Amino acid sequence: MARILITSALPYINGIKHLGNLVGSQLPADLYARYMRARGHEVMFICATDEHGTPAELAAAKAEQPVDIYCAEMHETQAALARGFKLSFDHFGRSSSARNHALTQHMAGRLNAAGLISEVSEKQVYSNADRRFLPDRYIEGTCPNCGYERARGDQCENCTKQLSPTDLVEPHSAISGSTDLEVRETKHLFLRQSTLRDKLDAWIDTKTDWPILTTSIAKKWLHDGDGLRDRGITRDLDWGIAVKDGDNDWPGMEGKVFYVWFDAPIEYIAATAEWADANGLDDAAWRRWWREDEGADDVRYVQFMGKDNVPFHTLSFPATQMGANFDGSEPWKMVDYIKSFNYLNYDGGQFSTSQGRGVFMDQALSILPSDYWRWWLLSHAPESNDSEFTWENFQASVNKDLADVLGNLVSRVTKFCRSKFSEAVPEGGDMGAPEAQLIADLTSRIRSYETLMEGMEVRKSAAELRAIWALGNEYLQEAAPWSVFKTDPAQAAMQIRLALNLIRLYAVLSKPFVPDAAAAMMDAMGADDWRWPEDISDALTTLPAGHAFTTPDVLFSKITDEQRDDWAARFSGVRA
Repeated sequence: MARILITSALPYINGIKHLGNLVGSQLPADLYARYMRARGHEVMFICATDEHGTPAELAAAKAEQPVDIYCAEMHETQAALARGFKLSFDHFGRSSSARNHALTQHMAGRLNAAGLISEVSEKQVYSNADRRFLPDRYIEGTCPNCGYERARGDQCENCTKQLSPTDLVEPHSAISGSTDLEVRETKHLFLRQSTLRDKLDAWIDTKTDWPILTTSIAKKWLHDGDGLRDRGITRDLDWGIAVKDGDNDWPGMEGKVFYVWFDAPIEYIAATAEWADANGLDDAAWRRWWREDEGADDVRYVQFMGKDNVPFHTLSFPATQMGANFDGSEPWKMVDYIKSFNYLNYDGGQFSTSQGRGVFMDQALSILPSDYWRWWLLSHAPESNDSEFTWENFQASVNKDLADVLGNLVSRVTKFCRSKFSEAVPEGGDMGAPEAQLIADLTSRIRSYETLMEGMEVRKSAAELRAIWALGNEYLQEAAPWSVFKTDPAQAAMQIRLALNLIRLYAVLSKPFVPDAAAAMMDAMGADDWRWPEDISDALTTLPAGHAFTTPDVLFSKITDEQRDDWAARFSGVRA
């Protein structure tokens, strides 16, 4: 049994997330967590809402609420939607927690002791119209590198180039649109991550199994242009974690808070501490996941995120962890594998939280259960390149994969058995050559499925699972128990006995992708045996003759053309 720590990128607090956000981090992380639990491993799956920074303040102001109240309410909303999509977090925390305040201040103190913090008087953009300093991401303009017209002052999301606000062509305030900007001097703390460039480079070189997307982005930030830059870790804001050196005030930093990018990854650790608190456990319970001197040396740590988050997780957060362990006394568990994703686009354009474009998590659940969305999103995950959601493709995938292949098998087997035998597994005779061939084919496919799931090949895993479902349909088509029953009821009974056991087996294999349907299948079979199938022949004899089952409701309803057209029209604009 392995110990596996899984974190997915923290969803930002300023509104409900769209399906592109979901498939870029939380959903594939859940798939992997569910699979690893099913294989008997000890899993800690952690996520949280990312609650600090200017966007949170602006969203609260728009909602006419104090920012702390807004964040608390939106956290509950996002937590409820995570439950709606059956995301199996061990803990879904908050970056505004007391744990994260204390740990972030502690980390800053360690970095300062290591000589990795410098005070820099810098010129920062001030918006006269907004009467405030603007964080880099709230200054927009044209990227000088690729020409993207909505580049932010910290990074171009189109080409991922790291930027400064003064690099932008025709910059303006993203809050008011005003171009009445001026540069004023202010003092901030910077993480001297450039001094760790060689150490980070060497560390990344050891990660030979990382996806090309992950490594290429990290190397680009390390070596392009001037290479890895020192980065500000404080901001002139009201909402956030007060700047302290451990437990002590930081002279000259009064009224400032830590920059959201600095405290957000630390929340992975803090949220695990929140988990321990919530379960009445002591600090040793969470430290065994995060401190290599206290048990985390045998943990495999896997992160899931969209490509825009890769630079912070391959460079800045590791720099924080390395720097905090400058004297060897705080060996923090660092990531072993980063599964990064490209973008999911929406019907010819981009999903966008800020622009309200696309289908959002609450809207999706209002029209269909979560399994429909989980299946499509995972089977079309944007791994090797960007992918696109269209209503036509969604309809076809649901109807062909879920309704025609998996749902149809469950329906016709249970209904036929009820009609010709009873709602109990029939006895029948011995299995023959066709059944032996099915078992051999299933064994081969399931071993391939396991390899792909362990390797986090999401789309290929989905394709392999569908092929496993298809084997059952092909067997039934060729065996034709409904025809055999007329001349040899005992053989037909054997075929149906095998098929009913196949439904239970499919429930186990499908649970990481479609957990509700899997539970319905297992419940219909009158079983609660979720053991992973090692010997497929044994797995297909789990339900003995005479074992009672029920005929379930339709697992998956087909999407009609009328529904498809209605949804396409309803979500063609932008969310209010």
